Amino acid sequence: MGEVKLGIAFEIVTILIGIEHLGIMLLEMFASPAKQARAFDMDEDFLRQRPARISMANQGIYNGMLGLSLIVSQFIFAGMTAILVGRLLLLFVAVVGLYGALTATKKIWLFQFIPAIIGLLLSL
Repeated sequence: MGEVKLGIAFEIVTILIGIEHLGIMLLEMFASPAKQARAFDMDEDFLRQRPARISMANQGIYNGMLGLSLIVSQFIFAGMTAILVGRLLLLFVAVVGLYGALTATKKIWLFQFIPAIIGLLLSL
């Protein structure tokens, strides 16, 4: 019974992290430079530049596809396969979150790295 509850908790956390990444995608691709500056601790003037807008949109595609993959993996796979695929995707999120926290903004620890680690721990 406890194993089933942990499996459900893993699925829920994985799906929530996927939804979060879809939200990050929306911010990166469609939000105004002012909203992006607040969300990502970046200079608004920088984010108004065309190369920065293109770069943010490109990041958004990656985050969107990662988020969609996290969600879909919990519906198209069953049992241990869903857990293994979820683990792999959460490991990607943790690595990217760690890198982002070290190079971009410390908020990434809270919003990407820690949730991914929690998800990975729930899968054990």
